[in-house]
Amino acid sequence: MNRMFKLTQSSITIAALVVLTGCTTVNIDQAVDRTNDEIKEVSSSKARLLRTADAKSVRDKQVVELLTSPLSQQAAVQLAIINSPALQTLLAERWGDLAQAAQGGRIANPILSLERVRALDELELGRILAFGLLDLITLPQRQKIATARMAQTELQMTADVVGLVSQVRMAWVAAVAASESAAYSKLVYESAQASAELAKRMQSVGNFTRLQRVRQQAFYADASIQLLASQQTATATREALIRLLGLKDADIDKLNLPERLPDLPKSFLSPEAVSQALTKQRLDVRMAHAQLDAASKSQGLNMLTSLTDIELGIIRNTVKDTVENTLAKSKGYELSIRLPIFDWGDTQRASMNATTLAAANRLEAAVIGASSDLRESYSAYRTAYDASRQYRDEILPLSKVIAEENVLRYNGMFIGVFELLADHRTQINTVKAAIAAQQQFWQADAALQATLLGKPMAVPSISMSPSSGGDAPAH
Repeated sequence: MNRMFKLTQSSITIAALVVLTGCTTVNIDQAVDRTNDEIKEVSSSKARLLRTADAKSVRDKQVVELLTSPLSQQAAVQLAIINSPALQTLLAERWGDLAQAAQGGRIANPILSLERVRALDELELGRILAFGLLDLITLPQRQKIATARMAQTELQMTADVVGLVSQVRMAWVAAVAASESAAYSKLVYESAQASAELAKRMQSVGNFTRLQRVRQQAFYADASIQLLASQQTATATREALIRLLGLKDADIDKLNLPERLPDLPKSFLSPEAVSQALTKQRLDVRMAHAQLDAASKSQGLNMLTSLTDIELGIIRNTVKDTVENTLAKSKGYELSIRLPIFDWGDTQRASMNATTLAAANRLEAAVIGASSDLRESYSAYRTAYDASRQYRDEILPLSKVIAEENVLRYNGMFIGVFELLADHRTQINTVKAAIAAQQQFWQADAALQATLLGKPMAVPSISMSPSSGGDAPAH
């Protein structure tokens, strides 16, 4: 018995050392660094989980520096990554998820049971140190499962950061475009105001009928509504960007955006360049792979744990005779085995089979969806590029020529001032449509970059048709 106890005790000691040296650990900073490596194609900024006052102080200084000049799209992404509370929330949540995943790869703590029994002249002291023997046996497999789930969590963290970056890029484009469009809406309003005032004066001297004057007044009222709507859109898009950037009230007035969107790139991304983003590199496909890997490993482990459980206890008892004043010591072990009599674990195994099957089908769907998402996103990108280029190269130059010709006609007294003002408003509305097309392109570009990494983003729908702006008939 003593020899068996020594052998068992040595085995337990070795197993404990293995546990202590092989436990899955969590280093959130290293995990975030790996995420930064993944997103370097869409952002040169590096995310950090801020946990100290010094780190937040450094962050505040960087925010002030970024707000000293008009905020470019790249600077907006950098500002959001270092300052957004939403991103800090995501990183903290993924830290917790990583810790929970790592916990699954550790063995449960042993249980120490103490017993004191007095019977007549004898005092018995019992001590039992119990271990989950099945936990020790399955530890390597559970550590593999924990590692697979941690990898899955890291991929989810990367997808979260990519999603935030894409939202910031789209919000920046929307805010700048709305501000630029509001400025042109004000020009339409001022033109309509001038037309309404002139029509009123001409009616007063008998050169305009009441109907002609009312038409100009109606367009002026419509232009007023359009100006209010465009100003509200500019405010709403700016506030949406502020929320994503995580700016405090004291920093809002420091936020200055460029007056106009960037010019179109000289050339668009070719289909060949887009197709180089291999499906296996996409985050959504890799996450589906990780889910299937974790489910498969868990299923193999569940085949054993659903049937039984084994617990090993080391016993050391001491019996003291209080009359004879003698001690008797005993050593041994006990083995507890859960017998599969009432529950054979079939429902647990069915659940794991279903989980693994779902993960396999989810992977297949992710692979199919990845190609479809990429084709759809690229189509939206090319359509937006071609439409914006059409405005830039043809529609706007033609509108400018028409405006110049109408000025000549007005100078030659072939058309009146109302026709000239109406043409001016039409030209402004064409410029606003060109801005909308440009906005559509830059948002489609942001969505395509996110899709290439495996975080598909929908492009907001924008009407790019030139609007007459409710022009009244010229007279």
